[in-house]
Amino acid sequence: MTIATFMIVILRYGFEVSATPVRDAVVYFHGILILIGISFTLQADQHVRVDLFYSHMSDERKRMVNFIGCLVCLIPLCIVILVSTVPYVSASWSIFERSAEVDGLPGLFLFKTLLPVSAGLLLLQALNEVFKFVADRFRVKNA
Repeated sequence: MTIATFMIVILRYGFEVSATPVRDAVVYFHGILILIGISFTLQADQHVRVDLFYSHMSDERKRMVNFIGCLVCLIPLCIVILVSTVPYVSASWSIFERSAEVDGLPGLFLFKTLLPVSAGLLLLQALNEVFKFVADRFRVKNA
């Protein structure tokens, strides 16, 4: 993506050549990286947090904060995103939407499909985190 962006700048300002398909590809790849990467980042527990309080908490309290955050914020947000993006993506598929630019890339409808897919993957990972927390609590109390 970095090389492609560099190429776009050189072509545009050095040779006054439009590189719309390359620009579209950079945007698509960047979006794909983010949308697919969110659930993997949650799985690896690498999401950015407001570290003002969290860093000073015990591991048990951090797990509790993550559990409550998943239940109260993340799972409802994923459901809202899923419900709200399905009609949007469906409309895009119905016309096989492409880039708004004349010489842009086709297949914008495929890219938009990643919105509910990403929300679904993140929802599954959030549910996994909740189930792990509950199983860990249950195992500790019955051990």
